[in-house]
Amino acid sequence: QVQLVESGGDLVQAGGSLNLTCTDTGGIFGFAITAWYRQSPGKEREFVASIPWGGQPDYTDSVKGRFTMSRDNAKSIMYLQMNNLKPEDTGRYICNTRFKDVDSWGQGTQVTVSS
Repeated sequence: QVQLVESGGDLVQAGGSLNLTCTDTGGIFGFAITAWYRQSPGKEREFVASIPWGGQPDYTDSVKGRFTMSRDNAKSIMYLQMNNLKPEDTGRYICNTRFKDVDSWGQGTQVTVSS
C-alpha cells in the first residue's frame, strides 16, 4: 500500500526558499508518475509540477524558473525546491503518485509566504 509523507513546509518571507520532500513507502515509486499539487483556501487543488518515470519535469507556468522538481528512485523520495517564493505560492503542498491509473496522495505540508 502506497503511503506518501511530505515535509519541509514552513512560514517564509517573500523571496525566500524552501525545499519540500515526499517519501513513498509503497514500493512502486520508481515506476510511477510523481507530482506536486497545492491547495489554497477557497481554491481547487492546483497542479504544480510532475516528473514521469524516466521523463523530464513539467511545471505550471506560474512557477517556471523558480521551482525545481526532482526525484530519487533509489530512495523513493521526490523533492520540490522552491526559490523566490511569492505570497501567491501560499498553500498546502500535496504530493501524488500515479501508477496504472491509480492515484495516491499525501496529507500535505503547509507553505505560507508573507509579503
